Amino acid sequence: MKILVLNCGSSSIKYQLVDMAADAELQAKGLVERIGLENGVFTHRPTGKEKFSISTAIPDHVIGIQLVLDALTDPKHGVISSLNEIGAVGHRVAHGGEYFDKSMVLHEEQIEEIRKLCEIAPLHNPASLLGINVMMELLPNIKHVGVFDSSFHQTMPKEAYLYAIPYKYYSDYKVRRYGFHGTSHKFVATKGAELIGKKVEDLKIIVCHLGNGASVCAINHGISVDTSMGFTPVEGLVMGTRAGDLDLGALIYIAEKDNLDYKEMNSLVNKKSGLSGLTNGTVDMRDITKGYIKGDEKMSNAFNCFAYRVKKYIGAYIAAMNGVDLIVMTGGIGENAVLVRAAILKDLSWFGIDFDPIANEKFIGEDGTITTKNSKVIAMTLTTNEEIVIATDTYNLVKE
Repeated sequence: MKILVLNCGSSSIKYQLVDMAADAELQAKGLVERIGLENGVFTHRPTGKEKFSISTAIPDHVIGIQLVLDALTDPKHGVISSLNEIGAVGHRVAHGGEYFDKSMVLHEEQIEEIRKLCEIAPLHNPASLLGINVMMELLPNIKHVGVFDSSFHQTMPKEAYLYAIPYKYYSDYKVRRYGFHGTSHKFVATKGAELIGKKVEDLKIIVCHLGNGASVCAINHGISVDTSMGFTPVEGLVMGTRAGDLDLGALIYIAEKDNLDYKEMNSLVNKKSGLSGLTNGTVDMRDITKGYIKGDEKMSNAFNCFAYRVKKYIGAYIAAMNGVDLIVMTGGIGENAVLVRAAILKDLSWFGIDFDPIANEKFIGEDGTITTKNSKVIAMTLTTNEEIVIATDTYNLVKE
């Protein structure tokens, strides 16, 4: 069975076509980037064929998905003769609330629950929902599965997920920490353990998924026990456009000063803050790093705030788990930003982390160990593959 995995983000679409009958063989993968901008980019990588890439305006996710389907069936660049070869579609969905504690086949009831959750995940759930609706319309005769970023974190204890607000807000409205990036955290934790010859169940692991969206997760013997994102993906680390940890009193003060309503406050913390807020509009860590190297004050502030927040969470999770065996850097920044990794991991020798700057320079977009051989704690940069987790869950749910 061939599974199409669709991972719709706020401004991007990742996809993979995986043949589960051939031991999860990757047939094609690609990325639609910069959706909503005039200089959008679409890259299609069919296995065994040349990469295909175009730069064009991609105004919305509907156009982006159509580009994907056209590429998969293209006579020259495609890997299937028709869309009928797709056996099921697996959809990555950011927020599953307490309703989704595992992956599920999507019917109207499940789609309605995803729709309800859009208000607390405004950057991602609407894009995921759009992808689901478009694909269901284009491929109505196959099953569609939702795989939820938050489900991996349903193992967190109450002391980790409860907020110190009146309990009725949890009991009535389920306001609590949920956490996200669960498929990535789960995948690289297992991968990292395998690469060092261990079982994930025998290790204490901290995973840093660092990209436009970013989070840290404490995984104790294979179980998520805490994570930096909360009720929504806005809490925790400094991110591309999200504020991360923010004193709620400061938000109230700003709202009073600028006479902001709820929607404007939501836009402020989700779309106008983070790296973008600190730099007056720059969200790409590559550009921020260039400015940091040149000594630009705003770029340096953004770079340092980002790295410091990650370092602080690592320290907190070492305390929460009473130690750590493995630290993993993944995501677009974690896999590629050499200077960011260095800023995070240096000066942690007290915890038994002996960072290797020479090894760190070697690994860009590939797997590698970035601590010395004598380090008590191993730190690695690992490429993530959320899509293979989604494909596997989808296949297991529909194969019968």
